[in-house]
Amino acid sequence: MGKRIVSGGIGMVLAFFIIMAGGVYFAFAAAVLAVIGWYEFVRAFSQKDIKLPFFGGALSILALVLSYPLASAFSLNADIFRHVATLVTAYVLIKMVVSHDHFAPTDAFTALAGIFYLGGGFYYIVHLRLGFSMQLGGLHGLSLGCAFVWLALAGTWASDTFAYLAGSFLGKRKLCPEISPKKTIEGLAGGILGTVATVWLLGIYFGLPQLPLPLLGALIAILGTFGDLVESVIKRYTGIKDSGNLIPGHGGVLDRFDSLLFTAPLVYYFCLMYLVYLKHINAI
Repeated sequence: MGKRIVSGGIGMVLAFFIIMAGGVYFAFAAAVLAVIGWYEFVRAFSQKDIKLPFFGGALSILALVLSYPLASAFSLNADIFRHVATLVTAYVLIKMVVSHDHFAPTDAFTALAGIFYLGGGFYYIVHLRLGFSMQLGGLHGLSLGCAFVWLALAGTWASDTFAYLAGSFLGKRKLCPEISPKKTIEGLAGGILGTVATVWLLGIYFGLPQLPLPLLGALIAILGTFGDLVESVIKRYTGIKDSGNLIPGHGGVLDRFDSLLFTAPLVYYFCLMYLVYLKHINAI
């Protein structure tokens, strides 16, 4: 327990400074985590004799995750993610044809799923932090993107925490017993309520107009639970307990970021719609 607390505290301090620093530091950290997550993914599926290309997949994930900051740095069209995604898909399919004797369709489509699972999720984390650089009143000097990254992280953490507490004390009806026996419907309800309160209170602190934020909190809790179930299916299928041991007592990247890989895209698109809402009420 002591090791878990210490490593968790160090991780939170590092996360705080990297998020607040933004820029190249944030993009680099996200890219490193994505590659480590890919290593864990490759290692997990090797237990089922599914051979995935680590280096080719890692380069593909780096291209996806860094597509926005690199495009911005070279004044290119910022929306190049889809172009990179097309090239990545072509690479995997060409490899399947050229190396068909040891890279079967099962390997190819598992590789594609993993590349976009990690590359896409971390791409949205980076784009959310760096893509909304406007300053608004009440954000305590933070950009809108930085504020919404904190909303995504705090909401995802609150969903896990309140779902665990509610499930421990009130849980009776299983949510998905075949996938995750400990998850309950009562836990999900508690996670939703706790996340709504957390996002709402953090929004008050940031001085953001409140009307849409409870909806964001509810959606984070629901999608975060789904992301956790996705990783549970992967671990159950491959027969592993933890994806890795990057953070002592907390598991690997997939264990820690499974929910955020789904909530980050949600928060990104919510932020786009939130800007429209702010213009509608003349807040910006």
